[in-house]
Amino acid sequence: MNKTVKTILILVAATAIGYLLYSKVFSGNDEAKTGGPTGGPMAEKVSVDVFVVSPTAFQNTIVSTGTVIPNEDVELRSEISGRVTNINFQEGSRVKKGQLLLTVNDAEMRAQLQKLQSNQALYRDMEQRNRTLLEKEYISKQEYDQVSNQLATATADIRALRATMDKAYVRAPFDGVIGLRQISEGSYVTAATPIARIVDISPVKIDFAIPGRYSQMIKEGNPITFTAEGSPKTYEAKIYAIQPNIDPATRTLQVRALFDNKNEEVKPGAFVRINLGLKEVEQAILVPTESIIPEAEGHKLFLVKGGKAVPQMVKIGQRSESLIQILEGVEPGDTIIQSGVLQARPGSDLTIRRVKTGE
Repeated sequence: MNKTVKTILILVAATAIGYLLYSKVFSGNDEAKTGGPTGGPMAEKVSVDVFVVSPTAFQNTIVSTGTVIPNEDVELRSEISGRVTNINFQEGSRVKKGQLLLTVNDAEMRAQLQKLQSNQALYRDMEQRNRTLLEKEYISKQEYDQVSNQLATATADIRALRATMDKAYVRAPFDGVIGLRQISEGSYVTAATPIARIVDISPVKIDFAIPGRYSQMIKEGNPITFTAEGSPKTYEAKIYAIQPNIDPATRTLQVRALFDNKNEEVKPGAFVRINLGLKEVEQAILVPTESIIPEAEGHKLFLVKGGKAVPQMVKIGQRSESLIQILEGVEPGDTIIQSGVLQARPGSDLTIRRVKTGE
């Protein structure tokens, strides 16, 4: 083989090798552009449970805790200082309004009263005689007025003393049960000395608070049910008073209900669990609580449309422990994501594991 042929063969071989290298490089670039896996984590399907919305009757129930307090509760004290001369009640007994319970030494005041009554009788006789003399013009009007004023002063002194004497007699301010006494006969009492406590426990009051957002939904006369600690029995009561303002510190509204407690089963001071039913909505749109996402602008959930997650802002209403009422943003028949909400993103492809309905 001559040199010319060898040269030609070398050139052909070099050209072929160059073409192969060129094809390999550029075809590799095209594969990098078009081949291999596409997308990323956001393209992966999200497994979710969904909830199909349907209208249903709904009555929200507020669950709260409260305390039983007496209908009336007073700690008895004497309005004057002195020694106790008589105790007229038994501990734990029932008493009637106005019943005499205790007497503070009134001997000195009674002696003073007798003196004033004697003076009053004397001035009354003098006033009657002087009136007769005045009518006959035997004395002047000034002389008569002097005696008349003495009679009026004696009468006023007697009234003042009687008012003071009334303070020596401690009486029941209302019908109730008197508790344990703190004094004995012969004790010296002052206005600061506790004597005993008297309470009216039939009826009793149920004192509790509700979240302020429900303040427009309750009114006087609304019924409640409650259970007292240590008893499985359920009792019924009615709201009779509502605080006019919401507590700015706790954002709660103070409420009181009245329970007749005829058998005195419920004791003041007891801890109670309360259920308060609000107005029933016949055609409410309810969704599971976990499907709602709080945001700065309001509340959001994800609808399921065409197998993808679609965000939707909603306006919420009443709520229970597991459901939230939707006022705007969702219609009957819509499907929403119930669980898996945190993994969903707008446009995420969804794999549905379970379907629940609101029926």
